[in-house]
Amino acid sequence: MFDKSAYAFDPEKMMDFFKNNEFTKAFTEGKLPQMDADALFAAQKKNMDALVEANKAAAAGYQDLFKKQMTIFEQTVAEAQKQFKDMDLKMDSKAATAQAELAKAAFEKAIANMKDLAETAQKANTEAYEIVSARVKDSIAELRAISDKMKA
Repeated sequence: MFDKSAYAFDPEKMMDFFKNNEFTKAFTEGKLPQMDADALFAAQKKNMDALVEANKAAAAGYQDLFKKQMTIFEQTVAEAQKQFKDMDLKMDSKAATAQAELAKAAFEKAIANMKDLAETAQKANTEAYEIVSARVKDSIAELRAISDKMKA
């Protein structure tokens, strides 16, 4: 059932790997790399701050989306109530044309509302993404600077 050749594991190769890599050598020779812990912690704090900021931006965007959905719902209900109240129960060509115009207007309004909601959701996601993306770029530069200090 278990095919060892599919998941080759060679304990001797694994031991060689740990004996002969730079990380292990640094510990066995008693030379720990000089790391600027304060800079590393500061970079991590900035990462966490960026995540908080991204979450705030996303939450604000989705709160705006929720408000728009509620406004659309309230307007739709109010418009439907008005149409039912004003509805002429006669069914002649004039009434049919008027109802077709109402249906067309309602459909166009629904499409416009869906487009607005989609754009609002996209904006919320884009703002959160841009915050995280900018922080990732800065974080890489900061870690590179910390690494360069360690080499010097």
